[in-house]
Amino acid sequence: MANMRNIAIIAHVDHGKTTLVDKIMYHCQLFRENENTGDLILDNNDLERERGITITSKNVSVVYKGTKINIIDTPGHADFGGEVERVLNMADGVLLLVDAFEGPMPQTRFVLQKAISLGLKPCVVVNKVDKENCTPDEVHEAVFDLMFELGAEEWQLDFPTVYGSAKNNWMSEDWKNQTSNIEPLLDMVVEHIPEPKVDVEGTPQMLITSLDFSSFTGRIAIGRLQRGMLKAGMPVSLVKRDGSIAKSRIKELFTFEGLGRLKVEEVTAGDICAVVGLEGFEIGDTIADFENPEGLKSIAIDEPTMSMLFTINDSPFFGKDGKFVTSRHIKDRLTKELEKNLALRVQETDSADKFMVFGRGVLHLSVLIETMRREGYELQIGQPQVIIKEIDGVKCEPVEEMTIDLPEVVSGKAIELVTMRKGEMLSMEAKGERMVCEFIIPSRGIIGLRNQILTATAGEAIMAHRFKEYQPIKGGIPERQNGSLVSMETGTAIPYSIDKLQDRGKFFVDPGEDIYEGQVIGENSRQDDMVVNVTKTKKLSNVRSSGADDKARIVPAIKFSLEEALEYIQKDEYVEVTPNHLRIRKILLKDVDRKRSKAI
Repeated sequence: MANMRNIAIIAHVDHGKTTLVDKIMYHCQLFRENENTGDLILDNNDLERERGITITSKNVSVVYKGTKINIIDTPGHADFGGEVERVLNMADGVLLLVDAFEGPMPQTRFVLQKAISLGLKPCVVVNKVDKENCTPDEVHEAVFDLMFELGAEEWQLDFPTVYGSAKNNWMSEDWKNQTSNIEPLLDMVVEHIPEPKVDVEGTPQMLITSLDFSSFTGRIAIGRLQRGMLKAGMPVSLVKRDGSIAKSRIKELFTFEGLGRLKVEEVTAGDICAVVGLEGFEIGDTIADFENPEGLKSIAIDEPTMSMLFTINDSPFFGKDGKFVTSRHIKDRLTKELEKNLALRVQETDSADKFMVFGRGVLHLSVLIETMRREGYELQIGQPQVIIKEIDGVKCEPVEEMTIDLPEVVSGKAIELVTMRKGEMLSMEAKGERMVCEFIIPSRGIIGLRNQILTATAGEAIMAHRFKEYQPIKGGIPERQNGSLVSMETGTAIPYSIDKLQDRGKFFVDPGEDIYEGQVIGENSRQDDMVVNVTKTKKLSNVRSSGADDKARIVPAIKFSLEEALEYIQKDEYVEVTPNHLRIRKILLKDVDRKRSKAI
């Protein structure tokens, strides 16, 4: 097919990628006039909708003025960088979206670096020019400086730019002249993004960059055909990452059309397609000719920087909520996840029911845990640990670049919190009444920092960070200052007991909740752990004095999200995750066992 463009949309989180894709689909009339499809159409799983972020990349195809445009929507979080690295292999150019107020942010830099190193043509979209105090011209300059700094070549630095507001459905070459639609953006794509550079002659070659799964046809390989032609029913070779070759056969071929897929008999070079019927393939394998297979360069993925211990749920309440509770279930699910989640690693330990899982960050792993609990799994998670490497005989830890956007009046407290955790300040810039501060901080220091900064800034701070490099270990970082309130008995939390213990600390459980011995039910106001009994009822006698029955005034319990719980726990604690509950518990449930282990 002659007229075709393959583009990936890349940007920092919340700069408007998915909203822009919505508007492109509406403009190219993918839907009937009377069809109400809502917003953020591509963020179609529950987790993406709830969090308002893109987690997995999606493909969609539109036709504009006779040109087929394959669009790939990518995640903005560095934790899902594995997704971005893979799918950029399918594109010939990128649409770089930048917020007209915030300018280039840490994730912008991260995704742009990948695109430039792959030799893709960038087109810049300065979005959200309807914001107050925004500076589109300065942002354009900042993008140029960033590309220059990242080593872009001359033809990449000569990038076209459009300005506009995806939300208000307009784009223009001059941000002061508002238009009525987003045609200038689509014209820019057709004019400046090169057609796929492909060789129609020769043997077929296609790098598998994505996976999908259908309960009818099994696993589906997705990628861009670089050379030659693929036909339904033809025999092919699979060239593996390690160079070994396996023979297989294509059953069905699909290309992308709109939000769905169109079954075709053959695919020509340059198009993005889905292949059904192959056996035993992985991301990074090449589909090649049956007789003379030639492999393509496989995908290189950045190393994980954080690990967590996954283990079976062995608390007194195990099996009450979940369908899948054994170590075999957890192992099978993690193995299945490895197939499509490239940045993940799983390592077995000396115990059959414990697994070390390595990922890009707390968010990357917590999305996996959240997905598992919704599927009906029960498991327990240990404290997140950063991965320490030895480089030239020196122990090194991962260091990240972090940006905090916060009100100027509370910036002092936030900077103090970061420097306590071995963070170094790089720059500080005022934008209106807010400050944007940049730091370099060890990954260890980021665990648990978000909660403290949100508390210090009354919830107004916006934090973003990305992995930079490994540097020599920076020394000790202060951990959580307060001890835990641990339940002494198994039973039901009684309002009377909670009321009498409120001066001891803050509680995580509501009256009437079932609790067990060894469960962490609150935070002590002092440093040590304290064992308390909240299952004790009031002894009723026939002697009453006036005013003795004061009403119990109970402060509402603190409820953690999964990430907050993972960042909160200490070395001797687990987060127990079931489909209906998140609980924090001590690894050793009995107080006497905990005292013994401390004495050793």
